[in-house]
Amino acid sequence: MIISTKKGTPQVELDRIIDNFEHQGLSVTLIRGTDYNVFGLVGDTTKIAEKDVLANPWVENVTRVSAPYKRANRLFHPEDTVVDVNGIKIGGKSPIAVMAGPCSVEGEEHTLKMAKLVKAGGANFLRGGAYKPRTSPYSFQGLGTEGILDLVKAREATGLPIVSELMDEAHIDEFEEYVDVVQIGARNMQNFQLLKAVGKMHKPVLLKRGLANTIEEWIMSAEYIMAGGNENVILCERGIRTFERATRNTLDLSAVPVIKEKTHLPIIVDPSHATGDYKYIESMALAAVAAGADGLEIEVHDNPQCAWSDGAQCLKPEKFAETIEKCRKVAAAIGREM
Repeated sequence: MIISTKKGTPQVELDRIIDNFEHQGLSVTLIRGTDYNVFGLVGDTTKIAEKDVLANPWVENVTRVSAPYKRANRLFHPEDTVVDVNGIKIGGKSPIAVMAGPCSVEGEEHTLKMAKLVKAGGANFLRGGAYKPRTSPYSFQGLGTEGILDLVKAREATGLPIVSELMDEAHIDEFEEYVDVVQIGARNMQNFQLLKAVGKMHKPVLLKRGLANTIEEWIMSAEYIMAGGNENVILCERGIRTFERATRNTLDLSAVPVIKEKTHLPIIVDPSHATGDYKYIESMALAAVAAGADGLEIEVHDNPQCAWSDGAQCLKPEKFAETIEKCRKVAAAIGREM
């Protein structure tokens, strides 16, 4: 529910309104404007009648919000959220972020090599999986803690913040200490217990869309994290499962403007997992930038044929650099930097 007050409402009346709703068990967010103030009420507002609220002479308007998400809703937060990761900002009018690296961490030497290569190619984040959710139990599952420490060493050498996927609450302390952006993968998008736990972390969270989830379900998962107190959520469109088999998934680029309309959260696009084929990554990256994405997450490997996982969807470093250079031109055309 959204309540706007009349111009010139005294502070004592604003305090009285807040106190009244908080006594009814609601969470109240006050947004101060130049000429008016807006209250966002979170909780069970079904017991509140608009006519009773309007009985207050200082109340101008009452609007019920049909969307079940409140904290992520742009109605409550008109300004774009900008997530700051070690001085690198994602969202709003910030330069378009680039997260790149191998699908799986493959040891200290290789991780450092890839970090240097993707940085030279235009990346400002290093991504790499230390814990890998795989369809087959016989596939490589990641190096675990060893892989996280390999990423840390690469960060020390290059300055690139690291992005890695958290799969289990048991590893939260490790991620809190070492990882700069905590990724929640598509398979865990509706692991609500994990989302609640991540909501208590103090690190930005990159939340990927589920394989077959609607945009509203995706936003509601972000709401779980934000309800726990962690407001630094970045959404990632990575393709959804449809009847089409020409690509690994179907990249829903329309999600970018829809997310920007409905929420204030930054959104990035992962063309690697979306297409599953290195041949299509460049065109989808260009399209994502044109659609207004706040960042890209691209898998890069110096020898894709020998990659420990998902080599088919990895760009070689030289192709990655070429792709980012083309993306910069598209970004400039729509008034963004990269």
